[in-house]
Parts: sequence; structure tokens; C-alpha cells
Amino acid sequence: MHHRKVARDSAGRLWRTPVASLMTWAVMGVALALPVALLLLLTSLQGVSAGWESSARVTAYMDLDASLEQTRKLASEIASDGRVAELELVDRDRALAEFRASSGLDDALDYLEENPLPHTLLITPEENARSANGVAALVTFIESMDRVERVQVDLGWLQRLNAMTDLLARAVWALAILLAVAVVLVIGNTVRLSIESRRDEILVAKLVGGTDGFVRRPFLYTGAWFGLGGGIVAWVLLQLSLWWLNGPVERLAGLYRSNFSLNGLSIDGALVLIIAAMLLGWLGAWVAVKRHLSDIEPGEIAGG
Repeated sequence: MHHRKVARDSAGRLWRTPVASLMTWAVMGVALALPVALLLLLTSLQGVSAGWESSARVTAYMDLDASLEQTRKLASEIASDGRVAELELVDRDRALAEFRASSGLDDALDYLEENPLPHTLLITPEENARSANGVAALVTFIESMDRVERVQVDLGWLQRLNAMTDLLARAVWALAILLAVAVVLVIGNTVRLSIESRRDEILVAKLVGGTDGFVRRPFLYTGAWFGLGGGIVAWVLLQLSLWWLNGPVERLAGLYRSNFSLNGLSIDGALVLIIAAMLLGWLGAWVAVKRHLSDIEPGEIAGG
């Protein structure tokens, strides 16, 4: 009963000071929305990078004197490796025909006495092997095979992409931790002011035998209500930002023929955000109460 009474009373006190409460909620909302927005952007980028990684196809060129039968035997051996999802053999006659059709050099190619192109193996790595390290290991394996002249794959862009993604992820988490600390400090300072304004009430409660837990409870609920409001404000800011940016992002992605899109918070994600905000508010209130409540003792009345 006391918990319900204190929770209602704490909420009522916030509503009776709407300007101060809204300012605190706005500060919390901005501090919470920024790292969550960056995390959502990182998730969207990782989804696109997964599609780019799937295009990291390995091309193996055979020796010019390797026969088609030898190439087929080697292709069967490579395809049996668990890291290979798909393998396509392009024989030298097909490769020359495709080059003739795409290059427009029919007259020049007619002067060639023999086909200068080798048999080629187009190898698509398995999904689990599409990272930079996985593709590098597969390339090393293919290069060790007999009759393989050269293996080609562009790992540079994939390694740079993974490095940038990791850097962005660490930066986002560092920012999230710093802003979470800032939220705790903001709530702590707000609750400290509330403690000072209710100093006489706390002194009377302690004088009649109120325990620290009894006196602490209203301020903890105040911190939780601040967190609830801040979480809701953060969710509203995220939804408005997504609505505002979604149209230009889709048009830009369409110009590059990309399926990139910004992902918003799901219902579960919104609940996690609000619960995390309430916990941060509760933690900030607890820190403030722990630090300042012990300084208020009934002896001050006697001393006064």
C-alpha cells in the first residue's frame, strides 16, 4: 500500500511542476535517443555489408596447359570443401565467346592462333566463410592446389568495411556509456534538489522513527518516473527522425540501386529502451539519495 501511495504521490509531484519535468525528460530523451539511433544505423549498415560480403566471389585461373578434364577433377575437389557454397566452371571456349560478345573485338580476336584464356573456376564461399579471414583462408587453400595459376579476390574493400564497422560499433558503445553516465548524473542532480526542497519533511519523518528505506522510497520512484518519461521522449524522437529521414534515404538508395533502408525500433526494442531508461533513472536517484540522505539527521532540529 505504501509503495502504491508513494508511486502516485511521486508522479503527482512531477505533474505539478510540468516545465521542470519536461525539461528533464527532454534532456534524458536526447541523451538516450542519440546512441540508440547510431546503433540502429549500425544495424542497417551491417545488413548491407552482409549483402556485400555475399558477393565476395573467388576466381581461380588454371594453367593454360591444364586440360578440361583436369579442371573438372579439381573443381570437384574444391566443391567438396565445406567452405564452398557454389562452384561454376567456365571453360576457355565459353570464356572466349563471352569476351568476344562483350568486348566488340571480333576482328582482332580472329587473328589469334589459339585461345589465350584459361579455364576458370568461379567459387562462392559458404555464408559462414564470407568474412575477410574466411575468404583469405579459402584463397590460401585454393592456391595450394595443383594446376592453379592464380587466385583473384578483392579482400581490401572487405577488410576496410569490417574495420570501419568494428570502429563504429566501439564508438557507439563508448558514446552510449558516456551518455548513460550523463543521464545518471542529471537525474541524481534533480533528485538532490528535490531532497533539499523536502529537507524539513525528511527530518520529521526520521524524527518519528522513519527508516532510511521509508524515506528513500519516494525519491527512487521519482527517478523511475523521470526514466519512464525520458524513455518515451527518446522513442518519440527516434520515430520522428526515422519518418523525416526515411524518404530521402530511400530515394538515395534507389539511385544507387541499393536495398538500404533505416530500421526502426521494434516493439520489444521500444520496451527495452523504456525499461533501461527507468533503470538509469532509478540508479541516478539511488546515487543521489545514498550520498545526501545520510547528511540529514534529526539532530539538526535540536541544534537549530
